[in-house]
Amino acid sequence: MFKQTVTGMALAAALITSPITMAEGGGKKAMIAPGVYSITVEHDGEQVEIMRNQDPKNTVHELYSTTFRGTPQPIRPFEPHDVETIAEPEFIQYMKDAQSDENVLIVDTRTEGWHYRLTIPGSVNVPYTVMKEAESAADAMDEFGVTQKSDGSYDFSGAKTLAMFCNGYWCGQTPTLIRAMLEAGYPASKMKYYRGGMQAWTSLGLTTVGDAN
Repeated sequence: MFKQTVTGMALAAALITSPITMAEGGGKKAMIAPGVYSITVEHDGEQVEIMRNQDPKNTVHELYSTTFRGTPQPIRPFEPHDVETIAEPEFIQYMKDAQSDENVLIVDTRTEGWHYRLTIPGSVNVPYTVMKEAESAADAMDEFGVTQKSDGSYDFSGAKTLAMFCNGYWCGQTPTLIRAMLEAGYPASKMKYYRGGMQAWTSLGLTTVGDAN
């Protein structure tokens, strides 16, 4: 079981609506959310500060710099199921929540190779293919706080809230996993779809970890 622990966060003194604020000394700082400059999360046993890259000349990571990608996913691809689609401010709030609440998980639904090349700090890797096999599906459900009854059905009373992401707006990996979990009975209200994924995350210069970092 992966457990993430709060190690600290830096909050701006005043509530602002712009993603850029004036820093001490007159410079500008790009914020990760209104009023929030950075948060610190645990990833693979190490503390990682989540923040925007402050270099005005920083460019999108090469893994996500091309635009010839798949068909963009709809904003609400799971109707009539009420799975919420979220953006960066909501996703970052779930990241913060996950540091003190073991019932919240940040889930990278991409295959293992993608996860270890580059990912969002604080995430756990549960590939979108896990529901295809009974054994891997049971392992994933256990990770998500779901227990299996003697008759093989699932008890979702302890299901965790999952903020899930994959490669980007055009990537179908998270939608594939969410649809499979909905079919298995996982509560729609407990799954959050970060549609922008890695492409949006890197386009904002937000902190990443991995071999390709």
